[in-house]
Amino acid sequence: MIEYNDLFDYGLYICQNQEYFKFSIDSILLAEFVKLKDNLTILDLCSGNAPIPMILSTKNQTIKITAIEIQKEVFELGKKSLKKNNLKNIDLINCDIKNYKDENKYDIITCNPPYFKTKEKSKVNYNEIKRIARHEIKITLEEIINNAYSHLKDNGTFYLVHRTERLIDAINELEKKQFGIRRIVFIITKNTTKSELFLIEASKFKKSDPKISTINVCGLKTYKNLFEEENI
Repeated sequence: MIEYNDLFDYGLYICQNQEYFKFSIDSILLAEFVKLKDNLTILDLCSGNAPIPMILSTKNQTIKITAIEIQKEVFELGKKSLKKNNLKNIDLINCDIKNYKDENKYDIITCNPPYFKTKEKSKVNYNEIKRIARHEIKITLEEIINNAYSHLKDNGTFYLVHRTERLIDAINELEKKQFGIRRIVFIITKNTTKSELFLIEASKFKKSDPKISTINVCGLKTYKNLFEEENI
């Protein structure tokens, strides 16, 4: 069933299908984590129904965003959302990231990727669309970072959200591609002291000098300007 939901408190509507993988706090936090300036070019990988580009578009009207989504059904939801909200600075493309060609390089790349490795005995969702969104069936973390490297300008910035147990995997792959880690924020989403997610900012060809912090977002009514308020 297709429906239009409020995109949290950003004054936008997002088109979703209850049978597909719906946007979550992960996308909101990543979009808030991104540092924006005027006239930047941004590439959003694994874009889904485009929540991250939509949120970023509310923060700066001069940026230009290209968003890539492999699944045709989810891509169509994103297109409906862009039309509903009359968003002109987002170009949503239905293709495999590994096949995406663009001679231009981007200032920023963002990604909320599939989180789970696919192993022979892994429990995967029966719904193919959810399965591809959640598991590394079509693309792996290593391939995402390789593509980020290929499409970023020198000294460009890559922003990633992922599950905390994959942090070492992410750092190892980033260092292989000469990314310097600049910020890591551990996110607590439940009433515990355990981090379920992390956000990472890495710059191509820069030296690693990470600022590390932890934020508990459990019970927050808004995430807008969260990282500015925390001076992160």
